[in-house]
Amino acid sequence: MKLGGLRAGVAGKALAMILGCAAAPAWAQAPGNASDQAAGSAAGDAAAPDVVVTGSRIPRTGLTSTSAIASTTQEDIKLQSALTVEDFSIRLPQLAGGVRQASQGSDAFGAQVLDLRNFGQSRSLVLIDGSRAVPFSFRNSVDINAIPASLLKRVDVLTGGAAAVYGADAVAGVVNFILNDDFKGLTASVTGRFSERGGQQYGGSVMFGTDFADKRGHLVIAADYTKREQVRVADRDWATTPNLTIPSIGGVFTDIASGRRFGFTDAGQFTTTPAATSNISGTYPIIVPLERYNFAAIARYEITPAIEIYGRAMYTNVRSQESGTPGPNPPAINQTVSIAQNNAFLTDQIRGQLTFVNGAAQVGVVRSLAELGLITYNTERNTAQFQLGLRGGVTDNIKWNVYGQYGRSTELSPITGDGLVTSPAGLNNFASVVNRVNIFGPNQPGLAAALGTTINGFNRQRDQLVVLGTVSGTTADFFSLPAGPIGFAAGVEYRRETGRIIQDTALLTGNTFRQGTQAGFDSSFDVREFYGELLIPVIHDTFLIKQLDIGGAYRTSSYDRFGTRDTWKAEANWAVNSDLRMRGTIQRVIRTPNFGEFAAATSSLPFSSLITVPRLTPRYGGDPCVLGTGNADQCRRFNAPAVGSANSFDPAYLQGGYFFGGNPNIQPEYGMTYTGGVVFTPRFLPRLSITVDFYELDLRGAIGVIQPINSITSCYITDPRPDNPLCGLVTRAANGRFQDAFVNNQNLGRIDQQGIDIAANYTLQAPWLPGRGLRFSYQANIVTSYVIQSNPTVAPIQCKGTYGATCSSDATTLVQPDYRHDASVTWDFAKGQVQFNWQRIGEVRNSAPNQIGILPAQDIFDLSGSYKLTNWLTMSGGIYNLFDKSPPFVAGGVFNTFPDTYEVLGRTYGLSLTTRF
Repeated sequence: MKLGGLRAGVAGKALAMILGCAAAPAWAQAPGNASDQAAGSAAGDAAAPDVVVTGSRIPRTGLTSTSAIASTTQEDIKLQSALTVEDFSIRLPQLAGGVRQASQGSDAFGAQVLDLRNFGQSRSLVLIDGSRAVPFSFRNSVDINAIPASLLKRVDVLTGGAAAVYGADAVAGVVNFILNDDFKGLTASVTGRFSERGGQQYGGSVMFGTDFADKRGHLVIAADYTKREQVRVADRDWATTPNLTIPSIGGVFTDIASGRRFGFTDAGQFTTTPAATSNISGTYPIIVPLERYNFAAIARYEITPAIEIYGRAMYTNVRSQESGTPGPNPPAINQTVSIAQNNAFLTDQIRGQLTFVNGAAQVGVVRSLAELGLITYNTERNTAQFQLGLRGGVTDNIKWNVYGQYGRSTELSPITGDGLVTSPAGLNNFASVVNRVNIFGPNQPGLAAALGTTINGFNRQRDQLVVLGTVSGTTADFFSLPAGPIGFAAGVEYRRETGRIIQDTALLTGNTFRQGTQAGFDSSFDVREFYGELLIPVIHDTFLIKQLDIGGAYRTSSYDRFGTRDTWKAEANWAVNSDLRMRGTIQRVIRTPNFGEFAAATSSLPFSSLITVPRLTPRYGGDPCVLGTGNADQCRRFNAPAVGSANSFDPAYLQGGYFFGGNPNIQPEYGMTYTGGVVFTPRFLPRLSITVDFYELDLRGAIGVIQPINSITSCYITDPRPDNPLCGLVTRAANGRFQDAFVNNQNLGRIDQQGIDIAANYTLQAPWLPGRGLRFSYQANIVTSYVIQSNPTVAPIQCKGTYGATCSSDATTLVQPDYRHDASVTWDFAKGQVQFNWQRIGEVRNSAPNQIGILPAQDIFDLSGSYKLTNWLTMSGGIYNLFDKSPPFVAGGVFNTFPDTYEVLGRTYGLSLTTRF
């Protein structure tokens, strides 16, 4: 495949989009009907209120964005019995998997992060009322569940990038959380979501809003509480993993002198033919248990008629228990120790197997230390963000706004279920205790007391400071063009980010049973930016042109680490008449490396973790040379074992380390985004709106890692050249087996996705239909091409409609469907509504070469509704996953599926009671 073929005619295509068919609002529109939006203009009607839409800083009359925007309203949130943003955001077709409640083994530790269009979590910018949300950890990811769901007015998802308007990271798009800052009154709610087979979630919220100082000021205060219970593998039949074994929990013991072997069953029975492994995967967690408190306050006060002071404060405390990157497997021992002849725990059966010399026997011990418990990161995260600003008017048509914003996220993750290999004196801890505690057989409490140690890992802190000043408005006070005044915005912005991870000494040195080595870092960067934006009305009220606006934006950013970078946007907005509008954008975007990509030192895990840790298994697909799928000449060239001579899925086959970390020489990634489409709101059929939007996201120098499955596949199957640079990323030992894997961040090749968003909304009203009408809503994403090129020297891969790590841009989201939709029918009546919802994820095929695996399309149906019991009490509820659809079975997936994409709870019932005074 040639990427050049994808780009043929780009100039012509871009020009056509700008001048002809451009993007339009999508799906559930923000307040105001579609006809109003189709008729809006830059000049606008002086009587209409000005608003700022997501994707622009210029006030406009009506929400007439030139980029496709999908919005989720308060009504949608309530119908999902939503306790958190995650509960409703996963329905949007534009959002891929990201990190969710079932993302065991990640380093998100209870957070939910967004991934727009499978471009990776670091390429989606999250805003709160148009300003940056504070990230956590070492990426640029934002825990969106730190935003109180009860405080949301709507959520806008913008496609096509917005780096010229908002700065770096807005590559795949922007998710803007609009807060209900004008709420008045008092409302409180209690909500529960209960799965039939475990996995409860419940909580409540309260919000109060009032004017003060003779209505010169307004204050809104909100608080949320959420608790989510754990779900284990044993709670879901589809998650049973009989092959996910660990070394025997009873132990296998070998007398070194005689070679005699003995051990204990999982039930504790002595045997001379012990099983080498045990399976306790039923106790492994699928859903991360979590407890969260959210608090927020929004205020504004009119100092003078021309100046208003405003502010926002948000705080979140979340506690979760997660298995972390090493996975939940308990530590294991494989070493030779000296067992004293007078060991008090030796039974006659054990003594009969041992050979004592000078009062001691040398015994090989292979056993899991399950007594220590599963590896668990007990994380507490505190996130706070404060904003204070002043705004006012220079004239009736020109406004200014200045604000400062500071946010901090801190985390501490005491790790239980692990211990130290050596003592401060340098002694091997296990060897030191074998004659003091009983090591023979399972469930020996003395082992936990003697070896278990809480490790204070991942003390992480992120700080973000933003200072911004903007002047925006129109030229109406000075001049107007025949079609109206010119809209403009200009401003300066300063942003400083710091990141720090402090690790326990045991993690830094690798002195733990299971953690490998975990590096820390302490780094920062800052950027000074200037931006400007114009919206020019060109023609209005002529033949076939009700309104034609063109516009553009430019931003120059000076980074202390990455130099000066420029981004820009060009746009056009053509209202043919009140029925038809066409819009388009072309944008240059960038993303600067995050701390994990440029500052993190190299960490490591045992390479065998890619076989033993469920979340990591998709990153390794076996040795093609042993499996018989590799190029024979290439296999001989690298001294690989012969076909069928070994089991390349035996953990012992991966002999060394899996090394990952940052790269101080990494550079920003850059790209172009294109959107173009049409919105149709026919006057002959009121209450109907149809939008069709084309988009392309073309990213060069994409930052990422090449996982072992990708480098091995390229080296031995798809591109078996001696000089293939990917061959060096997975080395072989002298015996031919795999030794080490190197997956440090680097600037790779290219990611290019093209697709179409379709949205349709219609309300049927008829005399024979009781109530207020039937609302039909349909939103879909169709991916027409999704190409990933891991390295400029290797061939690109077509990834649309696939699954697996071969086509993952960040090794997190592992499903890349070429079709998704969310459709609903809602019956509105005087005191409530009933909604039937259908979500579909299209069929996908295995992205690995020579594989024929197919996951069928998944359809999930929900039935929900709300009813106003009294003037002050409303009940909402629903049955979600109405037909109890299980996720598709995936051999080699995470607990047999991809929980970051597919619904894993099963049929769930939700109920919410809301009061308002």
